[in-house]
Amino acid sequence: MEMKKILWPTDLSGSAEKALPFIKSLTEKYNTEIHVLYVIQDLANHKSWYGEFQQEKIEKILKWEEKTAKNRLDELCASSLEGCPLYIKHVAIGDPAQEILKLIDKEKVDAVVLSTSGETGHYRLGSTAEKVVRNAPVPVVTVPVEQPVEV
Repeated sequence: MEMKKILWPTDLSGSAEKALPFIKSLTEKYNTEIHVLYVIQDLANHKSWYGEFQQEKIEKILKWEEKTAKNRLDELCASSLEGCPLYIKHVAIGDPAQEILKLIDKEKVDAVVLSTSGETGHYRLGSTAEKVVRNAPVPVVTVPVEQPVEV
C-alpha cells in the first residue's frame, strides 16, 4: 500500500497529541503529507440551553473559535511537526465524525491516525473515533491514550 496522505483529526487536547509520535514516524518512513483537521462544533445545530442564540451571536462565536483554532494549529504544527515534509491545516464547522469522513474523501487521504479519548461500552474509544472507525473507507489507526482496562 502506498501512503501519500495521512489525516490527523485533533481537538487540540493533550489526548489528541498522544498520536503525534506515531504520525511523525509514519511521515519519516513514507514521506507523507499530514492533513491536520480541527472541527468546531456547530452551535446552530444544538438545542437551546438558556434560550435561543441570535444568529449574529452564533456567527461571532464561530469566527472567534475559528481564529483561535487556526492560531493553535499554527503553534502545534510549528512545535510538534517540524521536520515533516508537508502538513496542511484544515478547520471545519460541524459534527467531528462527519467532517473527518468528508475530508477523507475530499483530500483522498490514505489513512487516518487519531487518539482514543473516551469510553464506549467496554472499549476505550470515543464516539467520534468509533464513528470514524466504522465508516471510514481507508485504514484508521487508533492510538490509545491510556492503558486499556481489562474486560
